Amino acid sequence: MRLLVATTNPGKIREIRQLLDGLPLELVTLAAWPNVAPPEETGRTFEENARAKALYYAAATGALTVAEDSGLEVDPLGGAPGVESARYGGVDLPYPDKFALLYEQLRARGANPKAGAAAPARFVCAVALAQGARVLFETRGTIEGQIAPEPKGSGGFGYDPIFFYPPFGQTLAEAGDRKAAVSHRGAAFRALAAFLHSRF
Repeated sequence: MRLLVATTNPGKIREIRQLLDGLPLELVTLAAWPNVAPPEETGRTFEENARAKALYYAAATGALTVAEDSGLEVDPLGGAPGVESARYGGVDLPYPDKFALLYEQLRARGANPKAGAAAPARFVCAVALAQGARVLFETRGTIEGQIAPEPKGSGGFGYDPIFFYPPFGQTLAEAGDRKAAVSHRGAAFRALAAFLHSRF
């Protein structure tokens, strides 16, 4: 049986392939359905968006489908950028510019990590598995940390360079292969893998 991993983000696809390695399923991506347009992400929570995407792509392709929605929540910003993480400052805004915008907003609220202020944050990943019109499984993974004083590291993707993980003493972009063991996506997809192992 094929499992559609419903994302076009190459960094996510790479991580998910590693996390689901060993399953008795053929992993395929949206590249196999180039004419299927992406749905609008209108949910107010990561769970709502993951569920909507999984059901949409399952219906459009007929494949067993897993979708995820993930992002960064920063406490001094009231949980922003949250579900808007990928669109923060504009869909096409490069991540270094997103970082600069985030630091600017923290500074405006008196929570500037560059000046030593703490800015607690977390990554969240919601995952939904759908077949036909049914959601078969849902889960959520998180990792707690804080915004680093400055971007560091060249590994990972997205906001990893500014997410400092205290147990490692470094950002997730510096963590290398250790990231998968503690990350929000790692936790969520390990739970999915356990479910799939029990079913297939």
